[in-house]
Amino acid sequence: MSDRSNAPVIIKRKKVVAGGGHHGGAWKVAYADFVTAMMAFFLLMWLLNATTEQQRKGLADYFSPTIPINRVSGGGEGIFGGSDMMNEEALGQEALTAGGIPMEGDLAGAEAAAVEVAALEDIEAQLLGIGGESLIQQEALRHVVTRLTDEGLIIEIFAREGAPLFVAGGTEPAPVLVELTQMFARVFAIVTNPVAIDGHTRAAPHVVADHPVWAISAGRGETVRHLLEGGGLDPQRISRITGHADRDLAESDALSVRNDRIEVTLLRVQ
Repeated sequence: MSDRSNAPVIIKRKKVVAGGGHHGGAWKVAYADFVTAMMAFFLLMWLLNATTEQQRKGLADYFSPTIPINRVSGGGEGIFGGSDMMNEEALGQEALTAGGIPMEGDLAGAEAAAVEVAALEDIEAQLLGIGGESLIQQEALRHVVTRLTDEGLIIEIFAREGAPLFVAGGTEPAPVLVELTQMFARVFAIVTNPVAIDGHTRAAPHVVADHPVWAISAGRGETVRHLLEGGGLDPQRISRITGHADRDLAESDALSVRNDRIEVTLLRVQ
């Protein structure tokens, strides 16, 4: 038998394509990341434009939560951050919170203080629309920031670019300030706390030789007093009016319009 076969010989040739082939899907992932980043950026820009300063602060607090332990700080200046044993106020506070036996007067004072704080928080909520609609128009609300301190409820009204509180840098109120103070006067009727008014101005450029910032800040405080009383606030509740000129700035830039502001404080009495 012969070793040779009559079967045909089949030769396979591989076609090699040089260049221009498939490069994978990595570019699709990169493009998707880019689109997502752009969407996040435009969403951030929209939020900055559509929210008030108070709402932006709330958003910031949400993403950096803290756990409040007590409204009264118990930290001392020592190495362990404890209370100063020589501080009578600290001893009184610890008597109420650390298992001591409080006196009847201490209990009554603590309860009265808690009621007062709750009333001030209720006023703050009504003004800012926390948990519901604000009593202030949205555009006017952009001028307002509140904070509850040991002194009381501080309501800060500040000027914005293109939206001043006073006409031509003087003491004549702009419509937005009139609207705000009338609303404050109505809401302040909920409580009987005394009211303090502080006027602040931004600094003047060096080219302005005579800029009476002291007189302007005090005059603006007087203007707000008249507006509050005109809105129904009892004149006897006005505790003080102070003009700070440009010595207590809210912004590091002394010329910033944000430094033109009024602070109306519902003072704590407990």
